[in-house]
Amino acid sequence: MIHPVILSGGSGSRLWPMSRAGYPKQFLPLHGQGETTMLQDTVKRASGEGFADPLLVCNEAHRFIIAEQMRQIGITPSDILLEPVGRNTAPAVAAAALRLSEHGPEALMLVMPSDHVILNEPAFRQAVSRAAVAAGEGALVTFGITPTAPETGYGYIQQGRAWGREAEGIHEVKRFVEKPDLETARQYLESGDYAWNSGIFLFQASAYLQALEQFQPEMLAAVRKALENSTQDMTFCRLDSAAFAESPADSIDYAVMEHTDQAAVVPVDMGWNDLGAWSSLWDIEAKDEQGNATKGDVLLHDTRNSYVHSTHAMVALAGVEDVIVVATDDAVLVADRHKAQDVKKIVDRLKAEGRGEHNLHTTVHRPWGSYRGIDLGDRYQVKRITVKPGEKLSLQMHYHRAEHWIVVRGTALVTIGDEQRLLRENESTYIPMGQTHRLENPGKVPLQLIEVQSGSYLGEDDIVRFEDGYGR
Repeated sequence: MIHPVILSGGSGSRLWPMSRAGYPKQFLPLHGQGETTMLQDTVKRASGEGFADPLLVCNEAHRFIIAEQMRQIGITPSDILLEPVGRNTAPAVAAAALRLSEHGPEALMLVMPSDHVILNEPAFRQAVSRAAVAAGEGALVTFGITPTAPETGYGYIQQGRAWGREAEGIHEVKRFVEKPDLETARQYLESGDYAWNSGIFLFQASAYLQALEQFQPEMLAAVRKALENSTQDMTFCRLDSAAFAESPADSIDYAVMEHTDQAAVVPVDMGWNDLGAWSSLWDIEAKDEQGNATKGDVLLHDTRNSYVHSTHAMVALAGVEDVIVVATDDAVLVADRHKAQDVKKIVDRLKAEGRGEHNLHTTVHRPWGSYRGIDLGDRYQVKRITVKPGEKLSLQMHYHRAEHWIVVRGTALVTIGDEQRLLRENESTYIPMGQTHRLENPGKVPLQLIEVQSGSYLGEDDIVRFEDGYGR
């Protein structure tokens, strides 16, 4: 059995304003017209015959989003490891390897980022099967993407001689190369010996841990201690914060692959794209006769070679070309398609100026459901709250605000102080400032209500929780 290990870190800042730190690109259905997210697509392509249940490694703040997205596609992870702090891919995979080795040190780990697109899944599965041959012999296998252009945004892998007689289509890694300039990239493409570095790996847990012991012993020791001192929180494994923070931060490539003599590469053409910018989506999406790729309510006139994506309002373009327009309900991005990488600089400025648009959407997801800001003014705020069937918010109170709740769909079980009552559609209630209260959905359909807050301070940190089912 091959154990998929899905890495769900990063903020996808180059895909702002759709991707934000609190809800990054892997949780969004960015590619195609379907409803499945990039994370869900990643898990599904490595499921079924020959694959074990996936192990996911993620940011603690995203744990309930991941659990919900796995529930939606009927997948039960073998584990969800929570990183208390980001330390790049090598320590994250070390934690997964240590966890899997508890059940068998020879376990094959298929390490995949959660935010890549692979259009040719049969080619992907064939490449995994080929890689498993060498990985079973102790090789640390990476997947090299057959280049289609002199791309300067990717690292490259130079392939050497064949790995072995029984490992067809697998080569020794001659060297890893940093992102080249254009002329060097052209030379790589012409030589036929180079592949793009996909960041996907297959190896035995024991082989990876042995390599870490040799090249990064401090990292391995810190991660081992973090796992030994971990705590179980519902279905999540919380790595010990202090121990994990002691680990050096490094990628698998730098920590292991560039040093080991056991590195192998499987060249594969599988329609791979890491969606590193909006221009990458333009590359892979279906286009009209003028070269435009669109999603949402979009109207174009005399527009060419552009990418336009709207989640709410109708967006119209006239007389332009080579542009990217992405519109959400609280932000609009307009960029030159050839300078799509510069979107990250916009996000950096938002952070520096203390603006919240880099972090959260107007719709904020919580383990019990979500809420969306509708209006905000002096001493008042209006939200639309959705609570999933059977879920409930924490028992809480606020020092600085009162709240009015109006049910618009479903049934609410409301606790205020020592009293409970059911509210049905078009019924409402009032929660005074300083009063303990709780909202529950006892029904079988999503509960939707409008919340009107009023008071001197309306921040999310004005919440005192007395009881919470989510460990917050």
